[in-house]
Amino acid sequence: MEATSPGWGAPPVIARADRFSLQDLLVEASFGIGAKPSRLIMTTLGTVLGIASLVVTIGFAQTAAGQIANQFDAVSATQVLVVPAEASSGGGETVRAGVLPWDAPERVERLAGVERAGLLAEVDVKEAPVTSVPVNDPSAAALFSPAVVATSADLLAAVRGDVVTGRNFDAGHDARGDRVVVLGARAAEQLGINRVDSQPSIFIGETSYTVIGIIDGVERRSDLLDSVILPMGTARNDFAVSAPSELHVQIDTGAGTLVSRQAPIALSPNAPENFSVTAPSGKSDLQDDIQADVNIVFLILGGIALLAGGLGIANVTMLSVMERIGEIGLRRALGATRRDIGLQFMVESVVIGLLGGLIGSALGVFAVVIVSVLQGWTPILDPWLAIGCALLGAVVGLAAGALPARRASNIEPITALRGS
Repeated sequence: MEATSPGWGAPPVIARADRFSLQDLLVEASFGIGAKPSRLIMTTLGTVLGIASLVVTIGFAQTAAGQIANQFDAVSATQVLVVPAEASSGGGETVRAGVLPWDAPERVERLAGVERAGLLAEVDVKEAPVTSVPVNDPSAAALFSPAVVATSADLLAAVRGDVVTGRNFDAGHDARGDRVVVLGARAAEQLGINRVDSQPSIFIGETSYTVIGIIDGVERRSDLLDSVILPMGTARNDFAVSAPSELHVQIDTGAGTLVSRQAPIALSPNAPENFSVTAPSGKSDLQDDIQADVNIVFLILGGIALLAGGLGIANVTMLSVMERIGEIGLRRALGATRRDIGLQFMVESVVIGLLGGLIGSALGVFAVVIVSVLQGWTPILDPWLAIGCALLGAVVGLAAGALPARRASNIEPITALRGS
C-alpha cells in the first residue's frame, strides 16, 4: 500500500490493490483442485468416461465403415457385368437386342484394366429332375431340384469362387463337351455329396454326369452355391444352349468407367448399343453413407455419456462452493472481487474438464487401436477427433462450472463469514 496526501488538512488516501493477480488466481485454483484428491478422481472419471465413449464410438464407426467399404470395393468395385440389351418387339414383348459371342472372354481380356472374364448361361432342363441316384420312386416325396447353369472354365475365377473339393473343369472339358459337373456347396449338401474322390455322379433326368468338384465362397454370384454347373460345351451339346446370357469381367480398381465404354465395342464394333454394361463408378459413396448412419447412433450414445460427465463436474463444483463459503468470504474481505471468485471456480472446472478430456481421449484412441489389431482390422481414426475431444472436455468443464462460479461470486463477505 502507498499513502498519498491530497491536500492540507485532508486525511491520507490509501491506494490499495483490491484485485488478485493472475498468479494468485492460479495458485488458489490449483489448491482447490488438489485439496481432495479422491473427489478429483471421481469428478474427472465422469469426463474421462464421456470423452472415451465419444472417441471409441466414433472411432469404431469410422473403422467399421472402412472395413465394409473395403470389402465392397474388393468385390463390386472390381466387377463388370455385360448382358444383351433388351428391346421391344412388334408384339410388345421384350427381346434381346444382341447376342454375346462365344469368344467374348477373349475379346474383353485384351482391354486395359481387365484381369479375367467368364461366360454364364441359364440351362433349361425342362422338367428333368436333378438327383444323386438314378432310381425314380413314385411314392417318394418330390424334392426341389437345384438349378442348372453352364459356364466357361474361367468364370469361377472371375466371380471369385473357390474349389473346396476336387477341381474345376477346364477348357478341354468344355471343348469336348464332357459330361462333368461342378456343384455349389449348398447344392452338394442337398444332393448328399461331400467328396469327389470316389467319382460320384448326379443325374439330370436319366443322364449321368460325373461330379469333379465342389465350390464355395462365390462373392459375386452367390446363387451358384445352389446350382449344378456344367461346362458350356456340354450344355450346348446336351441342352441346345444357343448363346451365353451373361459375361462377368473382373477388372482392376478404378477401371470400371473405361471398361464399360470399351467392352461393348470389343464385343460388337458395329452395334455396341446391343449390350448393357453394369460397371462400378469411379468413386463409391458406400463408405460415406454407412459412416453417416452409424455415426448418428454412436454420437447420441457418446453425447449421453459426456452429458453425465458434465453433470458430475457441475455437481461436485457446486458442492465445493457450499463447503468453501468461509474461504470465499475471507477472500472477499481481503479484497477479492466477484470476478476473482468466479474466475477461480471457472478455472477449476475447466482444468478438471481438460484433464478428463485428455485422459479420456487417450484411452479412447488406445481402445480403438487395440480392438482393431485383435480383429485384424485397419484402425481408422481422424487425428482431429482425438484433439477435438480432448478440448471438448475443457468446454464441458467450462459449461458445467458456469452456474457454480456465478453462485460463488454472488456470496457477500459478511454473509459468508457469518455462515462459517
